[in-house]
Amino acid sequence: MPQVPIIMPQLGESIAEATIVDIKVKPGDEVVDDQEIIDVETNKAVMGVTTPCKGKIDKISVQLKETYPVGAVLGYIEASEADAARFAQQAPPPPQQEVAEEIPARADQEVAPARGKKIAASDGEGVRVGDLPVPAITKGATFMSPRVRARMSELQLTTADLAGIMGTGASNRVTIKDLENFLHKIENQTAHEASAIRAGVADAMRRSWTRPLSTIGSSVNLDPVLQDRQSRDPKPGPGLYALRALALALARSPGAAAKLIGDRVVESKSIDVGIAVEAEDGIMVPVIRSADKTSLADLTTKYKELVELARQRRISPDMQAGGIATVSNFGTFGMEWGTPIPLPDQTLLLGLGVGKKVPSWDEKKKEFFPRTEAQITLSFDHRSIDGGGAGRLLKRVIELLENPKEL
Repeated sequence: MPQVPIIMPQLGESIAEATIVDIKVKPGDEVVDDQEIIDVETNKAVMGVTTPCKGKIDKISVQLKETYPVGAVLGYIEASEADAARFAQQAPPPPQQEVAEEIPARADQEVAPARGKKIAASDGEGVRVGDLPVPAITKGATFMSPRVRARMSELQLTTADLAGIMGTGASNRVTIKDLENFLHKIENQTAHEASAIRAGVADAMRRSWTRPLSTIGSSVNLDPVLQDRQSRDPKPGPGLYALRALALALARSPGAAAKLIGDRVVESKSIDVGIAVEAEDGIMVPVIRSADKTSLADLTTKYKELVELARQRRISPDMQAGGIATVSNFGTFGMEWGTPIPLPDQTLLLGLGVGKKVPSWDEKKKEFFPRTEAQITLSFDHRSIDGGGAGRLLKRVIELLENPKEL
């Protein structure tokens, strides 16, 4: 019978490969059109690869825990003549050649070929992860020989990974001996391979940290929110009140979340706000589209669905893309204060701490009374917004939280 290839699909705009985490079929199994047969993991989520048509599984040519590029053939289906005609067999694209950077070296400095996915760049840029440079800022690890860089490329190490090494060579140069001694030490420590999601979070935070970030904070009276939620069904958590308040504040001042790209200030046409959700070994940030037009009740329903998807690591890259700001309710962990870092493609991140009973002075009654107070922070890209604008935005968020009827 004719065969139709099962192709690794394009799983997101910036995703070039994925790792096989589950194979749900075996050769000989009958399948229907658009049936999920393989689970793959990217640095953002776990997603399913579906069948292109109905038929019988002829071959699965991939292995668990192995990584394959977009467009790779994962297997074949025995299909009808009509389906085979629609899906002409295509050979997988040839793998990209990965070449070590050509850095002039002395005769005694052998440059090994790079076998990893991360290619060492020049000293000024540090190591490239994908297409984005990760700057080298640690003096001890800045001066490295071509041989060390080749070894880093082979092991897929970034300059940040070597920040703890103080070089013993001339001008603090990290020698190959320094690197091998460092690697030998960590071999004797408990370690395991980082998941794709953890590696993705690490990469995003490195890229975020290339910007001048700042954080301001204040306190907010949560008693109005806690009283308001008692009258609602379903009952939104304080983090969703904060998300709604931020969305409404941004709808009034959309320029506060504008991105500075080159010499242009780019504003979004939609108030799309993300919410940080804890997943296994990482954080996912699904985005609520048009959050300023989404009621608290709808936010609550959507949030429950997103939490369940996050636990299964089923939040797709499209669901995490395009946000202009994010809310992080670190108060759920009992934390009072934090300086969370905005995502690389976002300008703002609103953080909410745990609510605590504190004494508050009533000027009219001349006495103290208890109230539930939380610390609220706003981290921002200082290139795009100054302290005054950030302060006014945070003040508006606090006003809305203390008057939840406006939400």
